[in-house]
Amino acid sequence: MQGNFKQHNKKVIISGGGTGGHIFPAIAIANALKKREPDTDILFVGAMGKMEMEKVPAAGYPIEGLWISGLQRKLTLKNLSFPFKVLSSLRKAKKIIGNFKPDVVIGVGGYASGPTLRVATKKKIPAIIQEQNSFPGITNKLLAKNVSRICVAYDGMEKFFPASKIVITGNPVRQDVIDIEGKSDDAYKFFQLNKGKKTILVVGGSQGALSINKAIHKYLNLIIENKVQLIWQTGNYYFETAKEAAQGLDKKGIRTIQFIDRMDYAYAVADVIISRAGAIAISEICAVGKPAIFVPLPTAAEDHQKKNALALVEKKAALLIENNEVSNKLGKAVMDLINNEEKQSKLSTNLKKLAITNADERIVDEILKLTNN
Repeated sequence: MQGNFKQHNKKVIISGGGTGGHIFPAIAIANALKKREPDTDILFVGAMGKMEMEKVPAAGYPIEGLWISGLQRKLTLKNLSFPFKVLSSLRKAKKIIGNFKPDVVIGVGGYASGPTLRVATKKKIPAIIQEQNSFPGITNKLLAKNVSRICVAYDGMEKFFPASKIVITGNPVRQDVIDIEGKSDDAYKFFQLNKGKKTILVVGGSQGALSINKAIHKYLNLIIENKVQLIWQTGNYYFETAKEAAQGLDKKGIRTIQFIDRMDYAYAVADVIISRAGAIAISEICAVGKPAIFVPLPTAAEDHQKKNALALVEKKAALLIENNEVSNKLGKAVMDLINNEEKQSKLSTNLKKLAITNADERIVDEILKLTNN
């Protein structure tokens, strides 16, 4: 009777999103899985109205949306609808999982991954948490006892999770973004910058960062006096203000950009980076090995951005300035660093030691171990 039995294509659900920091790694995992096993059926589950509903289809994958959002930290009317959203999401997740029948479910963080993983583990479907931060959120801590594997990016995560389930995989980063070898000539042309001058890159995440933007605005003259160039990604909200502040400063090498499409070029020319401390930004900066000053977002859940940055500071791989001190301290800190090549080289060496550039492959290994049993 050989030959009649056809093994079904693997089916995988990837759930989560909310910000680029969750969506891009999720897509990186999907791409790596497709590369390894092209017949795999992949379905994404996201939160309605969030960025993933647009970015995932653009990357070529189907997505279903749940009616879910976070619980506000303070008492608001939005919180009244929260229990209904949870029930609605659990119901819809049950329906999606029942229809799709996945072999494995991966949660990458973000609102939608909670209900999806909860339903999957109840149905005894193998599940994986991809925890990006050095300090996990409440949802992942609650889900941890029922999932099969927890893929992490930092040491010491057994403080929060069962040690037997932890695998250090690193965070998936976009390969095209960290591949900066031999690109600097094109990158200087792209930004119309001078090869002979030092360059600061400022990135505040896809939304921009108000405190960093205001500080850069304040220190523009200091940057110009030191004959340093600047690539300033402002995000949407500060773009007009920044553009006005930098008017006529093109010749001095000041570039204001709302959103950088070619991050590989930006990383290629950067001597020093000023950035928020989201998990993916940190993973990218480790991979490119460029010295950085991190200004953690104080409103991040469980203050995880500060904890992410401190994990690097402890290994002498980065500098940290608190959000409320950035206005007073950033100018001196960035100039001290840009003028100190020995310090840059030390930070760079230590960053590279922490880089894991094949995290997507490592996570796919874990997925396949669970589905090939």
